[in-house]
Amino acid sequence: MKTTEQIKQPIKAEMDLFEKKFHQAMASKVALLNRITYYIVNRKGKQMRPMFVFLTAKMISGEVNERTYRGASVIELIHTATLVHDDVVDDSNRRRGFFSINALWKNKIAVLVGDYLLSKGLLLSIDHGDFDLLRIISVAVREMSEGELLQIEKARRLDIVEEVYYDIIRKKTATLIAACCALGARSVCDDDAQVENMRKFGELIGMAFQIKDDLFDYTDDAIGKPTGIDIKEQKMTLPLIHVLNTCTEKEKSWLINSIKNHNKDKKRVKEVIAFVVNHGGLSYAEQKMVQFQQEALALISSYPESEYKSALTLMVNYVIERKI
Repeated sequence: MKTTEQIKQPIKAEMDLFEKKFHQAMASKVALLNRITYYIVNRKGKQMRPMFVFLTAKMISGEVNERTYRGASVIELIHTATLVHDDVVDDSNRRRGFFSINALWKNKIAVLVGDYLLSKGLLLSIDHGDFDLLRIISVAVREMSEGELLQIEKARRLDIVEEVYYDIIRKKTATLIAACCALGARSVCDDDAQVENMRKFGELIGMAFQIKDDLFDYTDDAIGKPTGIDIKEQKMTLPLIHVLNTCTEKEKSWLINSIKNHNKDKKRVKEVIAFVVNHGGLSYAEQKMVQFQQEALALISSYPESEYKSALTLMVNYVIERKI
């Protein structure tokens, strides 16, 4: 059994019902919109975000309710909206091996579909008075936008420090997983401390997840994305930041020059990768990733043993052991 199926096992019934509710949440009277949302629903990914919502709720109270389903639907609607917009911004024709919305229906339609999904998500919360859930999601959307813009602002200067990098990935990637766990908790309990604990848990997993993504850029066995793509796109990743901050001035200027002016030169990109590997960039990033993973696991250690807690633990380990 694949790891993701093992994780899903304890919440299989909830996930099946969620898919039906999610499909209904997307419905529109406009035929074109329905055609596009049908395409989106049928090309779903691993659905890690709704899984986090349900597993968190189940671990805390042993059950889920309508608010849990709405929370999962809202987060998935908003996440999907950001992906559709991302593909337009990145001029990307593919998403999870399929054509992206903008590749099939052009940019204007893709942007409008993203806006539609965003509004659907917000209205789903408002129509049922779930303002506490809406607050969690709205904060996540704000932080994701800030994280992306912060990355663009800082990417021009290749001398960012580790703290700024963590701030970027916390907002850009970790905040959405944090919102999933906070939503799951909030849907079944009123205890602010418990909700905050789960939000932090999700944030730490998100940090580990992004560092794992960074590491793929330097490994040959990654199926997820081709080696060196972050360097070609001048993205600052943790292995590179660590090496830039620990090498000599001469080496630093060679690295920066390579990334800024020779990032299309395959041989030079390979040399940069080798330099980062040989100067401990990867082992340093791996160590940080494991640190975030251990901190996350510590936050759920006090919860009673259950199949949901085991599945969440498996999820945390899967995040840093995945091959894609």
